[in-house]
Amino acid sequence: MASISSLGIGSGMDLNGLLDQLKAAERQKLVPIVQQQKSYEAKISAFGKLESALDKFQDAAAKLNKPDTFRAVTSNVTGEGFTAASSSKAVPGRYEVAVTSLARAQSLASPGVVDKSAQQGTGAGTISITQNGTTTDIAIADGASSLTDIRNAINATDGLGVTASIVNDGDPTAPYRLVLTSDETGTQSEMTLATSGNTRLADLLTYDGTAVTSTMTETVDSQNASLTVNGISISSQSNRLEEAIQGVTLDLTTENSSGILTVSGDSEGITQNVRDFVDAYNSLQKTIDGLTGYNKETDVAGQLLGDSTMRSVESRLRNVMGSSAGAGTAQMLSDVGIELTLDGSLKINDEKLGEWVNNDPEGLNKYFAGTATTDGLADKVGDTLGTMLDFEGMLDNATNGLQKRVGSLQDRFDRMESTIDSTVERYRQQFAQMDTLVAQMNSTMSYLGQQFNAMNAQLGRK
Repeated sequence: MASISSLGIGSGMDLNGLLDQLKAAERQKLVPIVQQQKSYEAKISAFGKLESALDKFQDAAAKLNKPDTFRAVTSNVTGEGFTAASSSKAVPGRYEVAVTSLARAQSLASPGVVDKSAQQGTGAGTISITQNGTTTDIAIADGASSLTDIRNAINATDGLGVTASIVNDGDPTAPYRLVLTSDETGTQSEMTLATSGNTRLADLLTYDGTAVTSTMTETVDSQNASLTVNGISISSQSNRLEEAIQGVTLDLTTENSSGILTVSGDSEGITQNVRDFVDAYNSLQKTIDGLTGYNKETDVAGQLLGDSTMRSVESRLRNVMGSSAGAGTAQMLSDVGIELTLDGSLKINDEKLGEWVNNDPEGLNKYFAGTATTDGLADKVGDTLGTMLDFEGMLDNATNGLQKRVGSLQDRFDRMESTIDSTVERYRQQFAQMDTLVAQMNSTMSYLGQQFNAMNAQLGRK
C-alpha cells in the first residue's frame, strides 16, 4: 500500500496534535535556562546604569580636581573700542582702556595694465620680497609674467607672509593692478620689493619705501596699535594683546574710543561646579537605591540586591566621601557646607558654601584639588572611581563574568534544544510507524470482513 505522508491519516488519530503536546512538554526543559539568561542579562543592564551614573559623578569630580576651577574669573566691558577675554591667571580689578589707533597691514599696488593675462616683458625674472630682515626670492619664468601668473606664484610661496590679489580700479585705459598685502599688521611686517631680470616687471614691481625710486604705490601704510591701560601707554604690532593686562586678551576694534574692563572672581561658576558635584552624587545614590531596593507591596527587588560587586561599590563610596582630605583648614565635606542627610544624599548649606566661594576660593581649591603633595577629595574620588570604571576594573570584571555565564547558558540551551529536536523526531518516526501499522490492520480487517460477508452470502447466512 502507499506510504503514509501525514500523521493520523492511516489511523484516524490526531497524532500531529499529540506530537505538538509532547514537543511543548519537552521544551519546558528550556524554561529554566531562559529565565537564568534573562536574570544575568538584567544584571548586565543594571551594571550599565550604574556605570553611567558613576561616569557622571567622575566627570563632576574631575572638574573640582582642577585648580583653575576655583581661580576662574569673569570680565565685563563697559564702553567701546575693545573686547576682552579673561583666563584663570587674570587679576581681579578695574582697568581703564583708551584706544588711540588700530594696527594696520601694509598694502602696495602696482601701476595699471590693460590685460591681466598679458605677458609683461620678456625673459625670466626674479621678484625679491623683504620683510623684517628676511628676503624671499620668487622666480618668474619667461612666458609666465602676466599679473595672473605673478599673483599665483606669490600665493604659492609657503611662509612668505604676503598675499597677492588683482584689483580692477575702473581705469578705462589700464584697469588691472597687482596688490600685495602683508598677512600681519604692524610696522614689523613692512615689505620692500626688488625685481631683476625682466625690465618690464621692474617697472611694475619695485618698492623701497620712497616715492622717488618706487614704481608701486603704498595704498595702506603699516601701523602699530596704540592704547593706554590705566594711563600707561602701550604700542602693539597686533590688534590682539595678550600681555597688556595679566591673564586678559584684549581685541581692539575701534580707534579713538575708550572703555572700562572689570575683572572679578567667578563665584557663580565655582558654586555651580560644586552643585554639579553634589547633584551627580545624589543622582548616583538614587540609581543605587533603585538597583538594590526591595518593594514589599509589589514583591519586586532591584537587579543588584545582594550583589557582592554592588556592595563593594557602596562601601568604597561611603569610605571616600566620609574621609578627610585636602591641604587647608577644610578637611571634611561638612567643613565647606556640604552635609550628609539621613537618606544618604548630600545637601548644600548655601550660606556656608557662599562664605568659602566669596572669601576663600583657594581654600576650596586645597580641599577639593589638594596640592602637589596632598590629595584633595576630588582626587581621592577620582582614584576610587577609577578602580570601578577602568578597564578590568570592578564593573568590567563583573559584567565580563556575567556575559560568560550568558554565553555558557546559550551553549547549554543549544545542546538541550538539539536533544529535544532529536527526541521529537524519534516520536514522529514512532508515530509514523504506528500509523502505518494501524492502517495495515484496518485494511486487513476490512478485507477479512469482505471475505466473511461473501461466504455468508454463499451459504445463505445473514
